Amino acid sequence: MRLPKHIGIIPDGNRRWAKSKGMEKDKGYENGIDPGLETYRTCRDLGINEVTFYGFTTDNTKRPSYQTKAFTDACVDAAKILDEEGASLLVIGNTKSKLFPKELLKYTTRTTGRKGEIKANLLVNYGWHWDLNTLADATNVNKNNIQNHIQSNDISRIDLIIRWGGRRRLSGFLPVQSIYADFYTLDDYWPDFNKTHITDALSWYNEQDITLGG
Repeated sequence: MRLPKHIGIIPDGNRRWAKSKGMEKDKGYENGIDPGLETYRTCRDLGINEVTFYGFTTDNTKRPSYQTKAFTDACVDAAKILDEEGASLLVIGNTKSKLFPKELLKYTTRTTGRKGEIKANLLVNYGWHWDLNTLADATNVNKNNIQNHIQSNDISRIDLIIRWGGRRRLSGFLPVQSIYADFYTLDDYWPDFNKTHITDALSWYNEQDITLGG
């Protein structure tokens, strides 16, 4: 089977899942932490080199404060778990904003990780406009080096994006790295994750014609 080198994860449907269970919407986020760890372990064990998780965006912070606190806390917990797991961890987001959790500042430079572990990226307080704003002042930019001039320059090109929750959109997820990514959507909500979601996505990816525009 041809495996993608880098998988992007959009873990959507947390609030809808909580509502379907008769819970307050903010309860969905804490139930998304274990799926993240299982996704990381599955990707690592399958030989994927890199995985990027969409934590929360600058637009998400417009939600009610109790929800903002819930998904921020979930991202902090997820980063700590990935670090403890031995991942080569990098957190990417607007650190100058007061909405970026201070607990994650130490992860804004990639950690070394343990031997045998893989790169894990977590987008926290991330916005595509923030990611690309350095391009305006950059010189000698061309299609071959554009990635060197963006905030997320240490994240590689994505081969496959998997989105839970049934939505069929990128929602601003790493626009430069996603340019040639194949997009696989699941109707299941993120907290209902199981490993077959990943293996089914990889089987689907294996059947795609990968040309990178050529």
